[in-house]
Amino acid sequence: MAATTVTDSGGVRIITEVIPATDPRAAQLASGSRPPAHAASSFQVRGFRKAQPKALGTIHIFTGIIHVCFGIILTVSEYGTPSIPVASGVFFWLGLLLLVSGSLLVESEKRDNISLVKTCCVVNVGVILSTLVATLVHTTAIARNIPGCDTNTLYQLRAEWCFNAGNKVLSNGLDCMFVIFCLLEFCAAVAALAFGYDALKQHNYTRMVR
Repeated sequence: MAATTVTDSGGVRIITEVIPATDPRAAQLASGSRPPAHAASSFQVRGFRKAQPKALGTIHIFTGIIHVCFGIILTVSEYGTPSIPVASGVFFWLGLLLLVSGSLLVESEKRDNISLVKTCCVVNVGVILSTLVATLVHTTAIARNIPGCDTNTLYQLRAEWCFNAGNKVLSNGLDCMFVIFCLLEFCAAVAALAFGYDALKQHNYTRMVR
């Protein structure tokens, strides 16, 4: 049976009824007070959208296209004596990863899906690690000579382009530009990961409260 207590306070009568767990009304009250799963998911995704994922995704897509395009051009132009970035394929695997990450971030702006937020976080962890590796590759290329210009002996002949200082300046300029791009991509990925992780923490907390 339900226990009822009556309390008078300041001219107001408060009636409190305690319903046992076996009472059918308890199940109805519990189901009525529980928020729908899609509403909680939508709330968490709105928290993730504070990071402006569409803008971050556009940055990744734009820089990813630049990486792939320069990768094709440099691979063709440096055929036979590829530089360290070309030989490592950094332009292609980083460029494709940025395109995937950017597409997911843009899509998360349109859909209320917490699983999509989780996927964005995983992919952006890969972007963070990849940009660090790419930065190391480009800085190593800056410190090295032009491919094919390293000589092991004093009288070994070198190619004609090795004596043109402008070639090394151009090569270093391209590598410096991609180091800056890597820094931009790194910051965008960290921002997306930070807001995504915060949204996932709120989602887990909501589930525990239920």
